[in-house]
Order: sequence, then C-alpha cells, then structure tokens
Amino acid sequence: MLDLTPPRASLDPIEIASRDEIAALQLSRLQATLRHAYDNVPHYRAAFDAAGVHPDDCRALADLAKFPFTAKADLRDNYPFGMFAVPRERIARVHASSGTTGKATVVGYTKNDIDVWAEVVARSIRASGGRAGMMCHIAYGYGLFTGGLGAHYGAERLGCTVVPISGGMTERQVTLIEDFRPEIIMVTPSYMLAILDEYTRRGLDPRASSLKVGIFGAEPWTNAMRSEIEVAFDMHAVDIYGLSEVMGPGVANECVETKDGLHIWEDHFYPEIIDPETGAVLPDGEKGELVFTSLTKEAMPVIRYRTRDLTRLLPGTARSMRRMEKVTGRSDDMMIVRGVNVFPTQIEEILLSLEALSAHYQIVLTREGRMDEMEVKVEARAEVGDAANAAAKLLARRIKDKIGITAWVTVLPPEGIERSQGKARRIVDLRPKI
Repeated sequence: MLDLTPPRASLDPIEIASRDEIAALQLSRLQATLRHAYDNVPHYRAAFDAAGVHPDDCRALADLAKFPFTAKADLRDNYPFGMFAVPRERIARVHASSGTTGKATVVGYTKNDIDVWAEVVARSIRASGGRAGMMCHIAYGYGLFTGGLGAHYGAERLGCTVVPISGGMTERQVTLIEDFRPEIIMVTPSYMLAILDEYTRRGLDPRASSLKVGIFGAEPWTNAMRSEIEVAFDMHAVDIYGLSEVMGPGVANECVETKDGLHIWEDHFYPEIIDPETGAVLPDGEKGELVFTSLTKEAMPVIRYRTRDLTRLLPGTARSMRRMEKVTGRSDDMMIVRGVNVFPTQIEEILLSLEALSAHYQIVLTREGRMDEMEVKVEARAEVGDAANAAAKLLARRIKDKIGITAWVTVLPPEGIERSQGKARRIVDLRPKI
C-alpha cells in the first residue's frame, strides 16, 4: 500500500496545537453553546432549570458534568423543529432519520453549519490519505440520511473529483470503479464486502483496482474486517465516525499513518465517556458510553448527547486531539443471551479468523420455553467444500470458549445472506417481547 501520510504543513493549526490551546478554545465555545441553547431552545431552558444549572455555572470544562443529558427521545418529543435554536427561515438544510422505530429524529443546519461540516469532513478525508485532485467514489446513501451529502460536501471542499453514485446498484458500482478509476471510496464496510463479491463474480482482481483508500463508517466494524478489506483490495481501510444528531460523518476520523483509533475534532465536538448505568463521567482510558456536546453548531446545538456507542478516550498520537477507540458496539445493540452480554462484533472477530467462512453473517435470536437460543448464520467462502463445516464447528467452540454461550452455527452457500445496500442488519431478534 502507498504511504498516504498527509504533509504536516497541510494540517489545520488546531490539529497539532497544544492541549492547553485546545482546552481554552473548547471552554470558550462551550460557554457560548450553553448560552445559545438556553436562550433559544425551550427544551434546554426547561432541562437546565429542572437540574438547577445555568450557563453561567460553566467556568471549567469539568463543569459540563453538572448539565443534563440529551437523548434521542428528547429529539422525538420535540419533533419536528422544536430543538432548533434559530428561526426556521435561517435553516439551510434539514436531515432526518428513517423513523422506522418511531418518530424520525430531525436535524437542521444553517449555512455556517454546512460550511463547518464540509471542513471537518475534508479534514477527515485528508487524515485518511485523500488529496486534492483525487477522485472520490461516494456510495453512502444520499437524501435525508447524512452520509452521502456529508461526504460529498467534504470531498468537494478538499478539492476531490466527486462521483455521487449513492448506495445500491452493485454491478454499476464496480463498472464505474473500473471505468472512472477513483482513488478513494466512501461507503459502509458491509457494503464494501458486497462490492468485493461483485469483483469476484466478474472474475476481476480487486487488488488491481485503482482504489487506494476506503473511508468506512455508519456501522461498527472490527480490525479483522479492516484486514479483510485491505488484503482484498491492497488499499488502506480507515474508520470515520459521526452521527446525524451531532453533525453527521466527520465528527472523528482515523489517521492513515497510525490507524490507532479515531481522532475527535475537538475544536467542534466535546467528548465525554460515562457509565451507561449511572451517568457518572469516567476518566480517559476507561470504557463506557460516548457522549458529545457540539461546540459550534448554530441551528441545533446538542448538549451532552448520549450516543449509545461504547468506546474509551485515549491521548492523541498523529494529532494533538484525543482519540476514541474503534467503536465495537452500542449499548442498544448489545444482546443479552442467557444472562451473557454479547455484541455482534465479538462474533465477527471470531469468524473472520476462520478462512473458510466469509464476513457475511447474521445472528438470529429465538426463545424455546424459558431459554434463549442463538443461531449464527454465516456464508462459506466459494470453493472451500467440507472445510466450511469444520470451520463452523470451530466457530461454535470458540464462541463458547471466548464469550461463554452456546450458539448454533448454520453455514450457507455464497450469496445466502441478504446483502445490505447501507447498514448491515446483523441481529434478527425473534424472541417474544415481554
């Protein structure tokens, strides 16, 4: 793989500023954000008053812990525009979640918010190894989902040539990659595997493709999957993080020269790690739930938003800004099977260590009487024959040894699991709701 380390002179000065400089900027912006939210969003005024706190009570970064959390339910309760801090006429764009599990969560952006968003995504692409003049193939979904347009504006801001293909149409994706010869692809990691399948189906060598770097996000993925993609395509696979409620993609990104966790762009987003049960703030280095406060958003500031993503904060390496460890699961994606906490990424890491099994899998939960049952459906790799069945037995044994639960493993032929055109559906929970 090529060395794509960005020249130090190309970095924004704040990326390599001292921690004292970063903290001073954060405090100033935090104080302004708390005041902006309190003065202009009825929900925050009521929540702060109920908690007995006022923006003037924030005299140090640690004082943020006095303020109440924001949860997804708060956004839904204020649907559609109740969380906006500027008049609707100043809103330049609206994005929203799919609303498949209830009311959609709606987010708004002023023109300045979109400008900041483009800047942090451009910073993320540069950290990944992208350069002005490179071609960027964007296969995130466009529309109300923030992924496609967020990536698009950032790639244009950096000076890339953008191919806005969006998700789906896998045959066309491969055709355009082969014909247009892009160096960068931005897509979910699970859909990148579908693109890899199409290369295999056509008899094309993915290592001979033009792709030099893949920027993957929107779902948890393991270092084992990183290795799978990097070896298959002879490319760098780099993690990008974001969520619509906080901004969209570009909240944090790995640096291609280290790939040791995602540097949070702390000049715009202030991170905390909390105990998901008690809400207590945990020190850097301890694992818990990630919480974000926006520092520069005008249209819809968010105060202590609970992401449900599980990670920990670490010191900066390639940049001065702190890193968040690769997200390996969400508190609301955690399965409890016979009293054992299980995350899909734990299963993924084990099965990707077995060469006869592919990275396409699904976990099906059922209940027989009072007992939970877990079935792992996984595809065999092409032309492995009986080796897949032996690998399935080994997978079941390793799940038992490493996680502590008994799982049934069902091996399916290639293409046996439905392909996602966006985020993969890893869990199918068929247990009766209590």
